[in-house]
Amino acid sequence: MKEVYDFLKKSGIYYLATVEGTKPRVRPFGTVDIFEDKLYIQTGKVKNVSKQIKANPHIEICAMVEDKWIRIEAVAVEDDRIEARQHMLDAYPQLKSRYAADDHNTQVLYLKDARATIESFTDEPKVIQF
Repeated sequence: MKEVYDFLKKSGIYYLATVEGTKPRVRPFGTVDIFEDKLYIQTGKVKNVSKQIKANPHIEICAMVEDKWIRIEAVAVEDDRIEARQHMLDAYPQLKSRYAADDHNTQVLYLKDARATIESFTDEPKVIQF
């Protein structure tokens, strides 16, 4: 899992895919955190992405670093504890101007049943499950 975290941190921006009804939705994200041995992402509960994840928690993430890319399939599970939200905000202090751990909007989700595949055109794919 740490290798997946490091890859996403190095990429800076990754793309999160959800489904809205029968249509795919993809948007850029930049938050990733490890808390209590789980990989977390963050959004706002008022955003469409939050509503889409609530309706269908199966997500995919894609990112690229140099000549390698990662694809992550997972189930996004909300962790509504203030400690989890605060940990994310402490990792990304720039978010504190828009979010607070107790604002009833900040949402953190951990990735469950995750399967990450790191690939390139020259190396064999590497699969990491967590």
